[in-house]
Amino acid sequence: MSFAGMNYLAILVAAIVAFVIGAVYYSTLSKQWMKAARIDPSGPKPVMVGLLVNSFVMELILAFVTAGVIGHLGFDQVTPVNGVISGLFIWAGFIFTTLSINQRYQGFGWDLTLIDGLHWLLVMIGIGLTIGLFGV
Repeated sequence: MSFAGMNYLAILVAAIVAFVIGAVYYSTLSKQWMKAARIDPSGPKPVMVGLLVNSFVMELILAFVTAGVIGHLGFDQVTPVNGVISGLFIWAGFIFTTLSINQRYQGFGWDLTLIDGLHWLLVMIGIGLTIGLFGV
C-alpha cells in the first residue's frame, strides 16, 4: 500500500510510535517539564482530548512528510539506517532550530528547550526507523 514511495501503513504506525514516545517521555519528565514551562500544577487543567487529538494529527503529518523525504532518496533507499539519518537531519535542521528560536523569543530557558528537543529527537528517530523498517 504505497503512493510515490510512501507506505501508508508505515506512516500510521510511525505516528502511533511518535505518540507513544511522547506519552512515555512526558509522563516520566512531567514535573521537570512543568517547571521549565512555568506551568503551575495546581492551576487550571487543559482539555486533554483536544490536545491529544491535535498531537496525533500533527505526528501523522510529520510521519507523512518524513516518509516523503525518505522516499525521495530512491525506491531502494528506504531502509532503517536511511530512515534514522533522515529523521536526524529533519530534527537538527528544522525541529530543534525552530523550537530553540521560538522558546528564546518566548522567554523560556534552555531547560525547556532541552527537554522538548530530546523528545522530538526520539520522535524523529522513531518515525524514521519505523518508515525504514516498513519500506515501500
